[in-house]
Amino acid sequence: MRFQTPAGMTRRHFAKHLIGASAFAGSALALGNSLRANATTLAGSRKSAILLWMGGGPSTLDIWDLKPGANTGGPFRPISTAGDVQICEHMPMMAGQMDKMSIVRSMSTREADHQRGRYYMHTGYVPNPNIQHPSYGAVISHELAGERELDLPPFVSVGGGSEGPGFLGMAWAPFSVDSNGNVRNLNMNMAPDRLTQRMQALRLLESGFIEENRGQSAVEHAKVIQKTLNLMTSQQMSAFRVDQESQEIIDRYGDNNFGRGCLMARRLVEAGVPFVEVNLGGWDNHQNIFPTLETQRLPVLDRAMSALIEDLTARGLFEDTAILWMGEFGRTPRINGNTGRDHWARSWSVVVGGAGMQGGKAIGQTNEDGTRVEGPSWTSEDFMASVCKSMGISLDTTFTSNSGRPMKIANSGKVIEELF
Repeated sequence: MRFQTPAGMTRRHFAKHLIGASAFAGSALALGNSLRANATTLAGSRKSAILLWMGGGPSTLDIWDLKPGANTGGPFRPISTAGDVQICEHMPMMAGQMDKMSIVRSMSTREADHQRGRYYMHTGYVPNPNIQHPSYGAVISHELAGERELDLPPFVSVGGGSEGPGFLGMAWAPFSVDSNGNVRNLNMNMAPDRLTQRMQALRLLESGFIEENRGQSAVEHAKVIQKTLNLMTSQQMSAFRVDQESQEIIDRYGDNNFGRGCLMARRLVEAGVPFVEVNLGGWDNHQNIFPTLETQRLPVLDRAMSALIEDLTARGLFEDTAILWMGEFGRTPRINGNTGRDHWARSWSVVVGGAGMQGGKAIGQTNEDGTRVEGPSWTSEDFMASVCKSMGISLDTTFTSNSGRPMKIANSGKVIEELF
């Protein structure tokens, strides 16, 4: 059987404009058959998580665990906060929100390479060439999405890609958008008549493949495209439209990519999305670290992160939303010859709060110059297990990999009990 696309449209041209639509819908297959939820009925009633990912490895010694007076300490001074912790003087807005967030200052992990550390901190597993492990976003959305009716993808990554779904499958892959909600190769403002024409042409193509008995993939692809149409026409898609907010609110978060990304994260969890990752890169500071932090990274982080916590609290969402701040590792206590800090995984900090976790605390400690953890230390597995507990996800949950091997959630990590 042979079939034709509409006049004036080649198959190559037609397929090009459908690539984005297929990618857009792939993660949505996991949401089941129940659609068209009223997003406002989900706000405040379902757990979600927001990961603020600091790509490059931030110097937590200069942000969350300062060492004034030590030869490793650097020029920044600590300031008091609303919690029982001190943080960097260049984070004054976050200082007012630290009664809600806790700092785990005793992280000691095993990967100081960017790619390996990124994978490890996203999954709780070291890289293994024989298996791809699911990331935070895939695990949490897999466990929570079935509890709610939602048109939107359950795992959204803003401003950069996240780690993937691993053996859980592409239905749980991150749906990547920029800070304005744009999706590559997908025109969300397509005229209705053009959309109708393209969908009719695609159904003709799909039906031809299905009638030729070319296997289940053609049937599944047809379902993907139908899901795409549902998503593109859903009123819930307005959650991506940060420009619908007032300029005052946009300015409070910061009118930059990370600020708009954090504002979008608030809108998405308000609509019921289980997991959102927002990316802020630029932390691989092997040289000139202190002016870079003071004038670039910290002002952007301080404004957006504090606004996100303040906004979630005001809207009654904070107790249902876990906020995670981390990168792939910390940076060396020793300041190198280029006035920078290098990669360091032995003793560093992450920050977490919301979803029933206690705030205002420093959990664990490093020694006087930050070169080692004193007392118990925590790993990526432990941090992930603690977040899963805050989400109400059972740590007895066991997945089955593609090879048939059972794998415990969070790699059998131990809960950091001081957070609860």
